[in-house]
Amino acid sequence: MPSPLQSYIHGAPRQEGGEIVMWRAPATLEVVAQMHDSADALVDGAVGDARDAGRATRRSTVAQRTKWLLDAASAIDADAARIAELIIEDIGKPRRLATGEIRRGSQFIRACSAEITGLRGEVLPLDAVDMGVGRLGYTRRVPYGVVAAITPFNAPVNLLIQKVAPALAAGNAVVVKPHPAGTRVALAVAEAFSRAGLPPGLFNVVTGDRAPALALAAHRDVDAVTFTGGCAAGDALVRAAGAKKFVAELGANSANVVMPDADIADAAKRIAAAAFEASGQQCVSAQRVLVAAAIHDRFLGAFRDAAKALRVGDPGDAATDIGPMISMAAADRAMAMLEDALARGGHAILDARRERCLVSPGIVGDVPPDALIWRDEAFGPIAVVQRFDGIDEALRLANDSPFGLQGAVFTRDLATALRFADEFDVGSLWVNEASRFRLDGYPFGGVKRSGFGREGVRYAIEELSQQKFIGIRPAV
Repeated sequence: MPSPLQSYIHGAPRQEGGEIVMWRAPATLEVVAQMHDSADALVDGAVGDARDAGRATRRSTVAQRTKWLLDAASAIDADAARIAELIIEDIGKPRRLATGEIRRGSQFIRACSAEITGLRGEVLPLDAVDMGVGRLGYTRRVPYGVVAAITPFNAPVNLLIQKVAPALAAGNAVVVKPHPAGTRVALAVAEAFSRAGLPPGLFNVVTGDRAPALALAAHRDVDAVTFTGGCAAGDALVRAAGAKKFVAELGANSANVVMPDADIADAAKRIAAAAFEASGQQCVSAQRVLVAAAIHDRFLGAFRDAAKALRVGDPGDAATDIGPMISMAAADRAMAMLEDALARGGHAILDARRERCLVSPGIVGDVPPDALIWRDEAFGPIAVVQRFDGIDEALRLANDSPFGLQGAVFTRDLATALRFADEFDVGSLWVNEASRFRLDGYPFGGVKRSGFGREGVRYAIEELSQQKFIGIRPAV
């Protein structure tokens, strides 16, 4: 049995009690990590240390923060092989995807370092009214102070760095509470930042499950919270946080629409990868595939073939596309949603096969609107294919969801693309690219139950900083 992991506070391991939480590798179900469910006293110590570190570095220059970030990116690159093995073992993410995630993480840090060199305020025309004549006014962005970052399991490097790097770039200190499955990765990343010269206390990590997350969000000295995860957890954290800045990327049920004029083979291949790679455990995985009736049968054959071509198996194999789901409970839930759809009148297009945590792609058609797979987030390698007649029905079906994170439409017609741009209720829309595709330079976030606030390099820095106005009446 591995020794319990410790939290990471002020650049060193630290722990003060708390029950033990165990984590099992999805591929083997063997215990690979134990950690303390950090008690309130430890969370308080981590936040207090971060507050003190933030105050001590309050006057850090843009040049200094840029150097911290660039050096941290290099430190992560140097440790990429070890971190990749942790992702493969603890998450079950296939090697190719794990390696790409680390590369994307260090690129994101470098992008944040470049962005803050151009982060500007503005001079305001105070003499627009008589009372402002003779006065100067300008704005600049300032940090909140201590940012709590609560991160999920499915992208333990990327979704951690998407929060930590912008927060540090803006001048904040950060306390991270990762999902238990991502804890070893989070500690490895924090240690890389420390080796790179980031001052102690600016990046602390507390271990555990739900209790320390709630304690962190509620802490009086936490000034902003950024969270990625499910709606139920988001609701609980918002209630705990109270009146403070809160950025949340929550659930999704992404619709991918295939219009009659689409390139069928291209759409099928892209949507299959978006639905099933990483076991469908991405917030923007393709879940509802809406296909024009005129091309439904042709698309269905191509989509089924593309899904069957994906390789399911050992996450350590570089050729694997789909590894295990994160846990037995997650696999149980995905299979239950598939069974519910079939029980309500849906029909199997591709049968999902299950072996412990490993679930192969499943496709179901003609499900009713009360089926779980239509209403809820599957977060597994299960997709629905539903036909439609005309663009009005396509939009109605696409918007028939409490979620609105990222969607897609495949069409060669500009007018159709622009109508979806106007009427598809999502935070981000891709045309001729599937819903799982994401770049870090655009504002990413949801509408409806999918959350609020935006991530992405510049947008996350702006979310995790605030505008300050300075007005000057020159002395006479």
